[in-house]
Amino acid sequence: MPYSQIVGVGHYVPDNVVTNHDLEKLMDTSDAWIQERTGIKERRFFTPGKDTVTSMATQASLIALERAGMKPSDIDFIVFATITADYYFPGCGVLLQRELNIPGIGALDIRNQCSGFIYALSVADQFIKAGTYKNILVVGSEIQSSFLEMSTEGRGIAVIFGDGAGAVVLKATENPDHKILSTHLHADGRFAEELIVKDPGGSRQGRWISHEMIDQGGTTVYMNGQNVFKHAVVRFPEVIKEALDTNGLKTSDIDVLIPHQANLRITKYVGEQLGLPEEKIVSNIQKYGNTTAASIPIALSEAWEAGRIQSGNMVCMAAFGSGFTWASALIRW
Repeated sequence: MPYSQIVGVGHYVPDNVVTNHDLEKLMDTSDAWIQERTGIKERRFFTPGKDTVTSMATQASLIALERAGMKPSDIDFIVFATITADYYFPGCGVLLQRELNIPGIGALDIRNQCSGFIYALSVADQFIKAGTYKNILVVGSEIQSSFLEMSTEGRGIAVIFGDGAGAVVLKATENPDHKILSTHLHADGRFAEELIVKDPGGSRQGRWISHEMIDQGGTTVYMNGQNVFKHAVVRFPEVIKEALDTNGLKTSDIDVLIPHQANLRITKYVGEQLGLPEEKIVSNIQKYGNTTAASIPIALSEAWEAGRIQSGNMVCMAAFGSGFTWASALIRW
């Protein structure tokens, strides 16, 4: 049976840097308030007319392909994770395929919010293990700044999110020393409305989007932050331990932990619960905020660029987010 190996990583973030001090001019907030609650110092916002969800994914993908020593034509399947697709439909998978000029191959869109990249990675891993495909491009890309309410009323959400994209090239290999060991996916829909953008939705009468939906706040993000935090600090360590137990490993075997960049307080708490030193945990939320499905691949790419990930390292990725969904992946690099 073939194994899946990550052979190339890449990321792209917009040029537009938005600091906490920039947000102070738009809403009643402060750099100290934002950093205390989230750890974020700045984030990137897209440039209209230059950046799209697909164009950012394309740039990240081309970097990942170059580092893998591959061409777009070598790819035989795409898995694209995003909650902010350029169009209501079709999804971004086919748009990325078009940008890379590789018509005819399959393109699958994944919408699992902050866990989206690990869900996408898991799907790609199963395809390779089954022998269906040999080279798969897995992407997470988001433009979230366009739906943020940049006001005092919306500051609880507006200060958190940012834009960006990350990509990996997954390749079939016979080498058991460098592979994805396992992935673990979970969800609990009882909490679906705790972090939600309700509209537009296909189950509404009349138009998909209306002035009434907008006036009632259905098109903006609602988050029960306290409940999200309470579940996240439980599910993160739980799903990481699940990955370790499945493979007969201990927490001390982790060389690099790449958590979804949701909140620096969550990341630090999870590290403390697992007994992992800070130098083993990748954290870049300070620079980019929460980039949802792009969060993990951006952090992975930056960690690789910085030399923090070496051949033979045990790399663990973990995520928690809307749905609720949570997931982990364990990789022998």
